[in-house]
Amino acid sequence: MMPIEMISATALKAILAGSEEYAFLDVREHGQYGEGHPFFCVNAPYSVIETCAPVLVPRRDVLCILMDDGDGVADLVHARMVQMGYSNLRVLDGGAPGWSAAGYTMFKGVNVPSKSFGELVEHANETPSISAEELRQMQAAGAPLVVLDGRSPKEFHKMSLPGAHSCPNAELAYRLPEFVPDDSTPVVINCAGRTRSIIGAQSLRNIGLKNPVFALRNGTQGWRLAGLDLCHGKVPQPQPALSADAEALAAERAKTLIQRFNLTTVSPSDFDAMCRDRTRTTALLDVRTEEEYLSAHWAGARHAPGGQLVQATDEVFGTRKARIVLSDDNGLRAAGTAVWLMGMGHEVYLLDADARSGSEAGPEPRPTVSLSQQIALTDVAQAVSQGARLYDASRGMSYREAHIEGSTWVTRARLSATDAGTAPIIVIGQSTDLVFGVMQRLTELGATDVSGCVSTPEQWHAAGYTVVSTPYIPEEAACIDFLFFVHDRHNDNLESARQYLAWELNLLGQLDDQERAALNPLMATEPEAV
Repeated sequence: MMPIEMISATALKAILAGSEEYAFLDVREHGQYGEGHPFFCVNAPYSVIETCAPVLVPRRDVLCILMDDGDGVADLVHARMVQMGYSNLRVLDGGAPGWSAAGYTMFKGVNVPSKSFGELVEHANETPSISAEELRQMQAAGAPLVVLDGRSPKEFHKMSLPGAHSCPNAELAYRLPEFVPDDSTPVVINCAGRTRSIIGAQSLRNIGLKNPVFALRNGTQGWRLAGLDLCHGKVPQPQPALSADAEALAAERAKTLIQRFNLTTVSPSDFDAMCRDRTRTTALLDVRTEEEYLSAHWAGARHAPGGQLVQATDEVFGTRKARIVLSDDNGLRAAGTAVWLMGMGHEVYLLDADARSGSEAGPEPRPTVSLSQQIALTDVAQAVSQGARLYDASRGMSYREAHIEGSTWVTRARLSATDAGTAPIIVIGQSTDLVFGVMQRLTELGATDVSGCVSTPEQWHAAGYTVVSTPYIPEEAACIDFLFFVHDRHNDNLESARQYLAWELNLLGQLDDQERAALNPLMATEPEAV
């Protein structure tokens, strides 16, 4: 067993300011992470560490710092990651409470670096914006106007503005000729809040678009706060195919962006050499749409649509100071994404190769786990009648919605020896990753007969089980895998929307000098003529 090496908050703070690669992982569950975490850390919950760590931290000898709640969970993660081949691990002394005790800020919410950066971009570039009321007046006037929703198609389907088209941020500059017929029609970019509206609008300004471009201030939340109605369940149309002229224009704009922002391109052979360098982490990310990626992509590329990548960089990779190589077809989407990633302090390159001619197709391979012992759903009832305990390892909110009557909700981080014992245990749940984690920990705690059954509420119903809901069980304090912080802001809770927007606007005031220095919104400002 590798001994656990501790690191103090002050020593870690110095590492965060350095130039060497590191991964700072908050191994608490998502709800705990969202209630407060350091600026530069990413969430890698203990409940699914076996499948999330290899994605976030592919190089297993990189310095990796683990932070828990001061409750010993990081020690458990340390043991698992050692077994997975990680060899350069540290545990933050005192966990998250120790970080706070050292006087460092804990940031609420998620995607904090990206959202902070968006606020800086708006300030540095004076990105034009309009209110919901102003947009409604423009629509009522009946003059030409294009409203583009820069979020993912899934988010657009949940709620959208009347008259808006789905066009995720990375696609805006690329697809715009198919949406906008001339260079005088105003273009409004919206998201649910602020960040993607700002980044999307500024992306169009970066390519020198002549059209008036505006970010919708406060997005769909601002629209509802203005007393206006949203559309729900609108099916996003497929992204329009580019004409030959539009594709040529995209290639020309890509060259302009590359030159203007001094972006670095690498050939396939250069990229191969980067991958052979085992002292660095190199991540190849395809920023096109899912349909394009599935059709064909460069070997080894992960799918990370550019708009979402900028919005949620910390969900895609966890190694800070890593090399990021972006892939697309003619360079525009990769270049537009690179501008923002570089502005957030990342080392970024563009792969000079058309992803449409890539040798791979289909979804990217993901780390998987398998259950050591399984039980058929049809056999669960008999086992329980003979004395087996039935645990449900689903997400806490999923358990609230539906679970088999008599099952007990459990989460890996909170299991104890009392939960193990000698009686047979069945762990049921809707995710193989979660069921695996609970089974592993129970065995570690001394349980000798643990079986798993991955299945859904629909299957439970079909098999004849009584499926019940418990709106308040698990209690909020126990439901550590769910972020309650303004969670229903998209479900017409206007007070939650107000709180969320206030949080977003107040992020910059919480940054210290080190955190602020990592963000360079001037990457997206026109250089002065020499």
